[in-house]
Amino acid sequence: MKKTVIISTLLIILLMLGIPAAINWFSPAKISGSGTVVSLYLHRENKIVNIPLEDYLVGVVAAEMPAAFPMEALKAQAVAARTYVLKRMGAGELVNPVYPGADVSDDSRQCQAWISSEEMKKRWGTLGFYENYLKIKRAVNATKGDIIIYQGEIIDPVYHSSCGGAGTENAADVWRFDIPYLKAVECPYDADPEPKRTVLLTPEKVREVLQLKQEALPVTAGSNKLPAIEVVDKTSTGRPKTVQVNGEMISAVTLRDYLGLRSTNFRLLPGPGGLTVETVGYGHGVGMCQYGVKGLALKGRDYREILKHYYTGVEIIKQE
Repeated sequence: MKKTVIISTLLIILLMLGIPAAINWFSPAKISGSGTVVSLYLHRENKIVNIPLEDYLVGVVAAEMPAAFPMEALKAQAVAARTYVLKRMGAGELVNPVYPGADVSDDSRQCQAWISSEEMKKRWGTLGFYENYLKIKRAVNATKGDIIIYQGEIIDPVYHSSCGGAGTENAADVWRFDIPYLKAVECPYDADPEPKRTVLLTPEKVREVLQLKQEALPVTAGSNKLPAIEVVDKTSTGRPKTVQVNGEMISAVTLRDYLGLRSTNFRLLPGPGGLTVETVGYGHGVGMCQYGVKGLALKGRDYREILKHYYTGVEIIKQE
């Protein structure tokens, strides 16, 4: 018993003292020389920092996918994140008044999310940080150089949290641009533990939101009634595509943004108390479904199979 306690104590000491040094020593800045550097705009601090690519990817995977997901899922996320940032870096300097001179932002509303090591420690605690950081770093290192291409060109590997098991969407149905590798595919193993949500929006809230938005949809001032809202067109997967609001046509994506809904896969139920909205999944539904990735990984699929499932007709190559 005493021997077990001594060994456990030594392991904890090594964990607290040895792993930080290991992390610092084996970081991409140490092992990859100059390499590719990402210019990242930190929107809360309003500044641009330069980070080695592989370090940046650890921060993205940590922000975009739960560290508890299977290793193959984390690898798939790492490759998608690497492809995403290199696609944007290859397009040249972004013409963006918010972050001129940066390759990407850490704001998930504009680019893929990213968090620092300090933020990871706040979220996971000290011991959780070391465990999760090293797990994510292994996923990034195991896929180093891997990117996704379609017909020789690097793709735009968009992804979302959960399709709710409904399958993914055609890009053309959501953004009106037909992208050959962003086609609707089945997602039979979406592992989202709570894909369905219901919210009740008061008539006042609905009118306020719709009147304040740029398109200024016609809503009768002073009325206590809901505007007339109905889905008039659906996508190939059965999600709302076009919605009519008091005679005006808007996309379901726009309505989702206006009302702050979790998904474009929604059901509108007007009633005397307001507008009840039932949603399934989380996100725009195009490209890689992260909870679907988890489900496929749990079924034994490796990260290459997973990525080729969600991005139609692509190849995964190693960029030196």
